[in-house]
Amino acid sequence: MNEKAKRTTKVGVVIANNMKKTVTVLIERQVRHPVYKKIIKRRTKFLAHDEYEKCKVGDLVKIVETRPLSKRKRWRVQEILGLSSADSEKEFEVNKE
Repeated sequence: MNEKAKRTTKVGVVIANNMKKTVTVLIERQVRHPVYKKIIKRRTKFLAHDEYEKCKVGDLVKIVETRPLSKRKRWRVQEILGLSSADSEKEFEVNKE
């Protein structure tokens, strides 16, 4: 990969995994309103490629920009940063026993 062409990465939460090898990731950012100067939240949904279908709803993931994979899919899951709360409870119970 060319050093000048750095790929953009974003961190977000998986909100849907209904499709094969695709997850919907919600990215939330805070911006200052240009007139009223109040901090407001902006949300964007991205479709990301999940090759091994490991992501579950609620997982915190890092996505990276890639070549167009379909009409709306231009991102892929690079790594899973945190598990959803339901999965982390299951792991806690397994380790507890």
